[in-house]
Amino acid sequence: MANESISNSSPREIALKGAIALAQDPKTHPQANEQFEQLCASLESENAEIAGLLKQLWQEYVSLQRSASFWEGMSDAEKELSEKMAEKNIQLKQNYLRLMQEQ
Repeated sequence: MANESISNSSPREIALKGAIALAQDPKTHPQANEQFEQLCASLESENAEIAGLLKQLWQEYVSLQRSASFWEGMSDAEKELSEKMAEKNIQLKQNYLRLMQEQ
């Protein structure tokens, strides 16, 4: 079914889907922007207003992807820190219990 939707898609639609896929990873944002700019250039000759609106949407989308990536990184760091704190807490409890047994 996915192949049917690709075969029925226009070259512009395929280019946009490709740019969106590339934009999901911050490391490939330059390639995504390049692919998107090529798409807009072809669209601009037919309808400059639509191309301008599409550029605004694209800028928001890329910004949201960067933000999501940043917060995902923060969440991962917080999770790692929390896990380390839990490990240290267990070690402290074990050390305390050993100390109490020695007394």
